[in-house]
Amino acid sequence: MEKIKHYQQIIASTLREYATSNVPGMEDQVLLDFENNHFQLVTVGWNDGKYLFLPLFHLDIKPDGKIWLMANNTDVRIAEVLVSKGVPRTDIVLGFQPQAMRAYSDYAAA
Repeated sequence: MEKIKHYQQIIASTLREYATSNVPGMEDQVLLDFENNHFQLVTVGWNDGKYLFLPLFHLDIKPDGKIWLMANNTDVRIAEVLVSKGVPRTDIVLGFQPQAMRAYSDYAAA
């Protein structure tokens, strides 16, 4: 449980660091669900006459304490950012990759 709380804080602070939209009419929102362990950074708003909702990052913490990266729609290597903040590679799963491919990553397969 302590590990999960620690990872919650790392993820929350990391998402806040990347919430820096400077596009007029657009807003970055950090969505933190500490109870169910779902964390997102989304950009929402109007751009060029169109309403946009863009999930940038989506991370979950599973009951076993592993962080699952469910979406990364940026060029930021968010898993590497987490590693630099002390999260072991063995506690990070690239959930957006097919299960058969995860074994070839530098991270946990599941």
